[in-house]
Amino acid sequence: MPSLERIGRYRLERRLGTGAFGTVWLAHDDVLDAPVAVKVLAENWAHRLDVRERFLSEARLLRKAGSPRVVQVYDIGELPDGRPYFVMEYADGGTLDDLCDGAGPLPVPEALRLTAQAARSAHALHEAGIVHRDVKPGNVLLRTAPDGTRRVLLADLGLAKSLAEASGLTLAAGSAGYRPPEQARAGAGIDARADVYALGAVGYRLVTGAVPAAPGEVVPPGRLRPDLDPAVGRALMRALEPDRERRPVDAAAFAAELEALAENPPPTPRSRRRLTRSPGHLAHSRPATHRPTAHADRPPARVGRAPGRTRALVLAAAAAAAVAGVAVGGVGIAVVLRPAGPAGVVVQDATGRVGVRVPDGWARQLRGSGWDPRVLGLPAGHEPGLAVADDLARWQDLGADARGVFAGLSEHGDVTARVNALAHPGCHYTGARAWTGPHWHGRIRAWTGCADGGRLTETALVPAGGAAQPQLYVQIRQPDGADATDRILRSLRVT
Repeated sequence: MPSLERIGRYRLERRLGTGAFGTVWLAHDDVLDAPVAVKVLAENWAHRLDVRERFLSEARLLRKAGSPRVVQVYDIGELPDGRPYFVMEYADGGTLDDLCDGAGPLPVPEALRLTAQAARSAHALHEAGIVHRDVKPGNVLLRTAPDGTRRVLLADLGLAKSLAEASGLTLAAGSAGYRPPEQARAGAGIDARADVYALGAVGYRLVTGAVPAAPGEVVPPGRLRPDLDPAVGRALMRALEPDRERRPVDAAAFAAELEALAENPPPTPRSRRRLTRSPGHLAHSRPATHRPTAHADRPPARVGRAPGRTRALVLAAAAAAAVAGVAVGGVGIAVVLRPAGPAGVVVQDATGRVGVRVPDGWARQLRGSGWDPRVLGLPAGHEPGLAVADDLARWQDLGADARGVFAGLSEHGDVTARVNALAHPGCHYTGARAWTGPHWHGRIRAWTGCADGGRLTETALVPAGGAAQPQLYVQIRQPDGADATDRILRSLRVT
């Protein structure tokens, strides 16, 4: 859109986001001296009367809801070129999606309370005769109240419909992972329980860090967070029932169930357990209550460390979990599993940028909320990454049998130099070789005869087209014998 400084009386400050049909700006209302969010129809859709009507319908539905649990609309107008805009309250706390990306799985009581508040917001819509159809973490906003508490607001009603219309809808809608089966089928008709399914998926994401798989294929959350109270897992799985008749009767009932569980959490000693970290490890570790599993508390293993010698870091689940300055305790389980037939299982990180195919037996435990390249000696940051293994708790110990892959992107620094500096004194170094694929090339270093009897490879890859960034670090642990390294590297997909 052309450069704008003002929209009506609202002074634009910065762009908050751009969607399929419009752009949202942070603006300042000089009259009321308050920040607001202004949503403007995109130029390329201005000529489409149906899109214009859909855009205005969102403002009308938000206004119709008239609830403090739903984003409020303050004003509506048109730009000089005829494009409509509407003005909403500004949520200064970001979204639940931001909260997940920055912290991985949340403490269970907090995750349940936030999901319950989102369910209360959805119920307010339902009472106004509206079904949202696209409840997901990115559409649940957080706003700081005057007393410092955090309010949860439901937003983005671009796909919302009146419940009267919803019974005869003919088009599929919603977002993968949060969409109930009846909403994915054209002409199936939906009711408020479609939003209950999506709320269950939101709760699942907050509790585990993972986006649920397709309806009917959802992995029970207790398998991703072993210290989880079974009652919490059952509540989430009921909301995620493919058969809507088996879900909670409405969003209010689901909210009440989650609130009760949040108020009476069971003792979880494993999640509170702290282990001593060696000097020089990552700082700023999060309180132990944020740690989802006992094995997530452990720092990356230092194998064969001796005075004056390069520290050997086994970077796997723990390294993958080092998120944006948070130590290993900030682990996030956020990987989507897709069956890949006899050739293995395809896994990808939470952002969808990094994916790899691994043998079936390796894909038992997954983490994909990203990593901090600082653990490899690179500039600190939060970068896309994933770890998949048969047992992530054993991964950090080269004396324990484990099979799996860690893959992490780095936008800064020289991954090759850092991989060349790694040493694993408990293993026999067998040398290095060049590797070239259609999109990446680099150097593979290999060790055999490790205490677990297996094979270890460390790989640094750079783009085949000659670009300096991003670079990719890959670690593979596998049984001795046939080497799967080339096959795994060929399966890597990075976007």
